[in-house]
Amino acid sequence: MTFLTHLSLTHFRNYAHLDLDFTHRLTLLQGDNAQGKTNLLEAVYLLATSKPVHAQTEREVVDWQAQEEPIPYCRVAAQVRAGEGERPLELEVIFTPRSDGLNFTKQVKVNGVGKRSMDLIGLLRAVLFLPEDIRLVDGGPGERRRYLDIALCQIDPAYCRSLSEYQKVLAQRNSLLKALREQGVQAASPAVDAQLDFWDEKLVQHGAIALAKRQNFVAELDVLARQRHADLSGGRETLYVEYLPSFNYGPLDEGEYRRWRAGNRLGEDGVSGDAGLAAFTVTPEAVAQRFTRRLGERRRRELAAGATLYGPHRDDLRLLANGRDLRAYGSRGQQRSAALALKLAEVQAMTASTGSAPLLLLDDVMSELDANRRSTLLAALEGVEQAILTTTDWDDFTPEFRAAAQCLHVRAGEVFPASEAAQADGASHGGESPRG
Repeated sequence: MTFLTHLSLTHFRNYAHLDLDFTHRLTLLQGDNAQGKTNLLEAVYLLATSKPVHAQTEREVVDWQAQEEPIPYCRVAAQVRAGEGERPLELEVIFTPRSDGLNFTKQVKVNGVGKRSMDLIGLLRAVLFLPEDIRLVDGGPGERRRYLDIALCQIDPAYCRSLSEYQKVLAQRNSLLKALREQGVQAASPAVDAQLDFWDEKLVQHGAIALAKRQNFVAELDVLARQRHADLSGGRETLYVEYLPSFNYGPLDEGEYRRWRAGNRLGEDGVSGDAGLAAFTVTPEAVAQRFTRRLGERRRRELAAGATLYGPHRDDLRLLANGRDLRAYGSRGQQRSAALALKLAEVQAMTASTGSAPLLLLDDVMSELDANRRSTLLAALEGVEQAILTTTDWDDFTPEFRAAAQCLHVRAGEVFPASEAAQADGASHGGESPRG
């Protein structure tokens, strides 16, 4: 079991300083909007994934007041109980002056020892659900690929290494293809083949591992999310989660593959897991064989494009309810339920793969759900070892839930213990001193 026992923030977002102990399996953070509830969840998720949620770079999470420090910096640190011992995790973003402004470096420490960012991932596993996670359904393919990558990197260090190597090779191969196009090369030749064969081999080596692991993970998510979504929808809808590869490495012939990828019906039950690729599991060796063949067959097309057109960087994820693509045809309520079902399935899959449940972070999720969905979500929390939830309204949660949780009030980057009276009458905060 992994349990977050303490969180320390310095100059992170709107938290100048915060030291917070987590004492219960459930923690409920209440406060008005823009007070720091989501920022606190983001800090925890940053330690789990090494990536900020609402920022392109780490420098964006640094509180502006940090500029007043002799050396501007931001620090996020935690104590994590794993088994019988405690493990300190720490991530710092340090700014240093230079001639053209401020430079920044990111430093990671585990047990006080400097590490790479990649080494931090998976030590504190977490699943985060935000209101904007509806983009997993209605957003672009990049959103869904990022979701899969973050989940799998926390589960499987080998996936993280393969993905990192694949991205390096992809950049080199794209640079070569672009240069060849600018030179007017439109067809393969022995010299061109020799150059591309070298990068093709490396691309396939790392890409096949990433593709196989994604496909098999989605096959697992498909089953688990269907169960969760049936509960959330009261059994009225059947959810399917399908991985959409950029080339066919599954059991379908090319005609079936093209119809399936376009969303056409393949059987009496519509585009379902059995009819497509959702329930199909693969090995890296099988993917590599098809991947190599596709690159060879489409070399002329890639030379014309000046870019790599096939591989995990071009893949997508599709969610369907009763055979209808939710991105195109789903209501906002259907899309939100599907995204939540996917996140709850991720918790189950991560627990099964690692033997330890991840920390579940839920940001103001209750306000978007009806009574049935709220009840289903609360029931799902019974199987979670630790969860941190945020709300603007205490009444989103039952008195029984609040009695079992550590209830805290967040205001302007400070965290206060919330008394029972504050919860009952809706007071803005409890009467005790702040913890931040």
